[in-house]
Amino acid sequence: MDKLYYQYRESLMNATRMMDDNTLNLEGDSLGMGVIRKEIDLTNEEKQYLLAVERGDIPSTRQYLSLIGHCSNLNINCVDPLGRTALLIAIENENIEMIELLLSHNIEVGDALLHAIDEENVEAVELILNHEVNLKGDQVLHETAPSTSFTPDITPIILAAHRDNYEIIKILLDRGFRIPKPHDVRCSCKHCVTQSSEDSLRHSRSRINAYRALASPSLIALSSKDPILTSFELSWELKRLSKLENEFKIDYEKLAKKCQEFAVDLLEQTRGSKELEVILNHDSSCPGNDQELRTSDNKMKLSRLKLAIKYKQKKFVAHPNCQQLLATMWYEGCPGFRRHNIICKLLITVMIGFLFPILSIVYLIAPKSNLGYLIRKPFIKFICHSASYILFLMLLILVSQRVEIPFLDNDSSAFVKDSRTELRGAPATSIEWMILAYVIGLIWTEIKQLWDEGADEYCHDMWNILDFVTNSLYIATLTLRVIAYLQVEKEKELGLTEHANLQRQKWDAYDPNLIAEALFAAANIFSCLKLIYIFTVNPHLGPLQISLGRMIMDLMKFAVLYVLLLFSFACGLNHLHWYYAALRREECDNKDQLGAAYSAKANNAEFDPCDRRFKSFANLFEIIQSLYWAIYGLVDLNHLELEEDHEFTEFIGKLMFGSYSWIGFVILLNLLIAMMSNSYQNIWSQSDEEWKFARSRLWISYFDESGTLPVPFNIIPSPKTVYYILIWLRDRLFICSKDHKRNRWQSIR
Repeated sequence: MDKLYYQYRESLMNATRMMDDNTLNLEGDSLGMGVIRKEIDLTNEEKQYLLAVERGDIPSTRQYLSLIGHCSNLNINCVDPLGRTALLIAIENENIEMIELLLSHNIEVGDALLHAIDEENVEAVELILNHEVNLKGDQVLHETAPSTSFTPDITPIILAAHRDNYEIIKILLDRGFRIPKPHDVRCSCKHCVTQSSEDSLRHSRSRINAYRALASPSLIALSSKDPILTSFELSWELKRLSKLENEFKIDYEKLAKKCQEFAVDLLEQTRGSKELEVILNHDSSCPGNDQELRTSDNKMKLSRLKLAIKYKQKKFVAHPNCQQLLATMWYEGCPGFRRHNIICKLLITVMIGFLFPILSIVYLIAPKSNLGYLIRKPFIKFICHSASYILFLMLLILVSQRVEIPFLDNDSSAFVKDSRTELRGAPATSIEWMILAYVIGLIWTEIKQLWDEGADEYCHDMWNILDFVTNSLYIATLTLRVIAYLQVEKEKELGLTEHANLQRQKWDAYDPNLIAEALFAAANIFSCLKLIYIFTVNPHLGPLQISLGRMIMDLMKFAVLYVLLLFSFACGLNHLHWYYAALRREECDNKDQLGAAYSAKANNAEFDPCDRRFKSFANLFEIIQSLYWAIYGLVDLNHLELEEDHEFTEFIGKLMFGSYSWIGFVILLNLLIAMMSNSYQNIWSQSDEEWKFARSRLWISYFDESGTLPVPFNIIPSPKTVYYILIWLRDRLFICSKDHKRNRWQSIR
């Protein structure tokens, strides 16, 4: 090292270009950009002193240190051309004896502690800390020495956490060093406003440096009472920050992934089912009591696992340890089911599905019986709920095919179109009454789920949003059917029998019956799509369903661009064609007055004023529809032809349509295909993890005691429900009476 140093000094002395305080000579050869930094002048004693420290020559260094106060040419805090003090040189060389010697002569420490941490020199850190505490006491915990190598927000504990050095972090924590939690990114306190206005980049970097330290596994393990919970919360917070601070999105996502992996590593350390049960059932609100971690029926609560699902810790949930425990709980009550072949599994599932009405009735009458306990098993409950929903879909199919039950519907026969379907405000059939019972049961299920989970958690699940929309459509359908029935009855009372019995083709376009049928048809589509949710448990269809759901997000992004394109070209075409469309409409409306002129045009099939193709560009709404259907090739170029001899206008219109087709079909459509293909590849690479997470969320929803009975049996009050209501009333009345007596005695005193 000293040889290189002397070579460096010799090259500087022989250089033809010299720089002083006032002038700069640019003649001759130069290094870099032609600027040579002027070095700090060192005396011969200081050079020899730094050289002795570099070599680790303790006797020579001690000799130079003894000259302090006697030699004016020696400054023990001098720096070499690289900006290093003697203490920093000793730290880099990991010379502990030299560090002790220098500190004993009260050399300036400066940012030496940060450099020692950066070098991960544990002994040097301890020596410097002891020296600083002896000099300054606890003040060292709140001071940050100015440094040219580190930003002001980098404290010793933050730097140690960045290096993830367990020993150094423990030493600093024992000394009282702490990392304060950064303020929220939207914080408007005086400190945050001042820091952001002075230097917004430094403010953002200080936040990410703090979170990088907080995400250190060693720091979490040493400072947190519940490392897994801390990892979950910190990962969730970092994901939120990645969406708020897009400039550092990649950094925050890496830190969030780091926290997730640490939680998974902790889960990996479990050595048996007992330890796994303790981890997954641990609840921070009631620690230390295993009995409180279970229900009254000695079932596991899985509090920690539910929390992992809430914070979307997919790797944690999809870990084999978690999946093994969940699978054991899921197939409880069906021993050996997984070992059967596919035929036996299918037969058992179908048999249980056919028995769901009997099991539901038995549970209503005797919930504590053997059959009552059987339907409470998660797998059995899932089959019963699925069978009930499939029956609901079958009823919807029967209604859509206008099938009626002869012995329940008077004057009707199966598969025969009843004349009542042609009447306004027709009463409901027996199948429609069954569907109404199902809809009430589905709505009650959603109300209970909303009450248990809360609005925020409920809205985060897209399947819940789909259920809400579907139930809203059914409610709107029911409301319109009732309105139509009341209107017809009122017309009959007023003697308007002819209007009440209008044939279907003469109904008003916005008749409540027609609107109700349209809403009911849309609700049926959503109800059938809900069947995809059941496929989550299947190892073959489940990953495909997850991939489909993720690609819908790409479709929504594409829709934003496409709607903008559609509206832009629709406005342009509307400006060109509104007059000609209005003229054709006027000619069609006045065809009786035009007489022979209209007949001549009508004979010319190319320019018949009443041709529907002229309505395709009549107004903005019609143009938007025409451009949309043009994607599927249902709109031809002749829709833009004009009867008038306006060739330029016709050419511009066709040019606009061609440009729209080229941008929409060639560019955007291929862009959508590429986006969906890329998303599918990304999802498929981690499809197993995504599917296991989605399946676990479905499984856990059936582990709870609530919602045992399938629809529509859940709307029937069971003895258990009545018992719980009586207990609730008793507790309320008992509490009220106790409060009344307490207040009375206090008033007597």
